[in-house]
Amino acid sequence: LDVEVVADGLDHAWDVVQAPDGTLLVDERSGGLTAVLAGGNVREVRADFGDLFAEGETGLMGLALDPGFERNRRFYSCQGVRGDDGASIAVIGWTAAADWSAAERDAEPVVAGIPVNERSGRHAGCRLRFDEQGALLIGTGDNAVGSNPQDPQSWAGKVLIADPATGEVAVWTLGHRNVQGLAVRPGTGQIFSVEHGPDRDDEVNLLREGGNYGWDPDGGGGYDESVPMTDPDIPGAIPAVWSSGNSTIAVSGGTFLDGDQWSDYDGLLVVGALKGQGVLGLRLDADGVLLEQFGLPELEGAYGRIRSVLQGADGSLYVTTDNGGGGDRLLRATPRA
Repeated sequence: LDVEVVADGLDHAWDVVQAPDGTLLVDERSGGLTAVLAGGNVREVRADFGDLFAEGETGLMGLALDPGFERNRRFYSCQGVRGDDGASIAVIGWTAAADWSAAERDAEPVVAGIPVNERSGRHAGCRLRFDEQGALLIGTGDNAVGSNPQDPQSWAGKVLIADPATGEVAVWTLGHRNVQGLAVRPGTGQIFSVEHGPDRDDEVNLLREGGNYGWDPDGGGGYDESVPMTDPDIPGAIPAVWSSGNSTIAVSGGTFLDGDQWSDYDGLLVVGALKGQGVLGLRLDADGVLLEQFGLPELEGAYGRIRSVLQGADGSLYVTTDNGGGGDRLLRATPRA
């Protein structure tokens, strides 16, 4: 791969999306949007984050473009918000100005009331992806509350499915610890989650509607992180497609490489690694069974913690780093000619 820096001077860059015109939009956990225009110019996007709740792992997190963006210029953020009744996580709708100078926020959230750990901000999720039918998927964290993942009435520790036009929300899958990535496999309808384990067993899961992925840390009202990520005693618990085993790498973000330009990497699921400081490649068969795993050499240990990976509309792989201190970057990786 050839890897180049597209933008730098970012702080805890969390997610990135690419508009049909080639513009890249990246956000930062403490608040703020930056656009990299098609010609390479970098500009701040003015936006209202006056009620942002940024604590620990929570802040401005996932981004997703509306499937009709070319027509309506809408995009969505998943973020902590603070209101009169305390803090929560919400999905906010925005409309981008034609020149990307600003983004106008909807008066009301698209989805409100996703639980957050107000004390620590721990395990907030919060990844957004549209499936191939136009439904909005929302990956959430369990807030480090033991009862949340297995409670079908709680939106924490779940993958939710929402209609952004009506705000209707349903629990799609449960039994998750902290969903940090959602990847849609092109042309198959398959959706994979990427999530953090405790001190072992980061996971990639093939999601099935109604599925239970087996995280149950409810230790008599506490939060028992010594239990397995997928508890075999839970009836029907679905095992992971990939697990890190005894040593976690803190996986975050996931995307499929798709297109002839990727040669032997075509069809590969790539996953960012925070603690592992690189990008993991997973080769899967048609049923989602793991065939091979390896690190992408040009990104191994070279840029620090990797938060998000995205195949853009132009076919390139975009990567955000999450090292803090104002030194984070948006990278573009392309197959070397």
